[in-house]
Amino acid sequence: MKEMQDINGLYNEVCEIITTARQDAVRSVDFSRVQMYWKIGRRIQEEEQKGKERADYGAYLLKNLAKKLEPEYGSGFSYRQLQFCRQFYRMYPIANALRSQFNWTQYRLLIAISDDYKREYYELEAMNNCWTARELERQINSQLYERLLLSNDKENVLAVARKERMPQEPQEIIKDPMVLEFLGLERKNEYYEKDLEQALITHLQKFLLELGNGFTFVARQKRILIEDDEFFADLVFYNRLLRCFVVVELKTGKLTHQDLGQLQMYVNYYDRVEKLPEENPTIGILLCTAKNDTAVKMTLPEHNTAILASQYQLYLPSQEQLVNEVEAIRRLAESEG
Repeated sequence: MKEMQDINGLYNEVCEIITTARQDAVRSVDFSRVQMYWKIGRRIQEEEQKGKERADYGAYLLKNLAKKLEPEYGSGFSYRQLQFCRQFYRMYPIANALRSQFNWTQYRLLIAISDDYKREYYELEAMNNCWTARELERQINSQLYERLLLSNDKENVLAVARKERMPQEPQEIIKDPMVLEFLGLERKNEYYEKDLEQALITHLQKFLLELGNGFTFVARQKRILIEDDEFFADLVFYNRLLRCFVVVELKTGKLTHQDLGQLQMYVNYYDRVEKLPEENPTIGILLCTAKNDTAVKMTLPEHNTAILASQYQLYLPSQEQLVNEVEAIRRLAESEG
């Protein structure tokens, strides 16, 4: 029996060694490809400098180079791909600054972002959170950076991503609106809060990605007993960066002051019963399809930081929608000032 246990233990260790080696080999191949495209981009840039007096020399060079390369090496060396190589070198001119954990698909997504601050943010977040290419693409398409800027300034957003400072306020992490397109719920169909909750649990990993940095799942339908009355909080998380519990309540309709009052009770419960002395006060998030910001402000105490109301969308927002959202927030701030 002991010999069999020893063999099983050895087998598991060897399996782990093989799996790790294979993963390292894949990463090594992926980064070699990145370096190859960077070197191609550098040579194209150097060659273009020789004919810089001709405005059309760059296009001429790439088209003719692609004509020679593509028949021999395939579509990975097409005219469009060579354009990406040149752009890649221009945006990342220092070879030592290339990140070995990124593959070419991830760099393709990054070099398509013209704004330097925005590109740096996604690069840092992808590295810090080990995003795959698909996860990075989803975050870019959901306009994560722009949504964070709705309630934060650019410097704070980048400082947190650079790990120059820890987030101090919930708004620095929690987004409004939240985009839940991965749930697969139709916008026009009627559904109950339990359906939304089940969909979030089914897609918990994607929901954690949308929630932001530092979230871990704690409980679903957390039973709260107050004397003889039972209450159930929809979802409970813990955020290690903010060092606090986060209670999430789900509403498939418009937010009401009763909803805010109920969530406030759950937050008070966690602060008084569950929270340890060294932890920060609990945060409550009400996810709803529509909200009245003025009603929220009038319902909650002044200088409130514990309760946040965040709208959710079942589809990816357009740039126009976010611009309109920014303008609405600006007008609200001006009217209150």
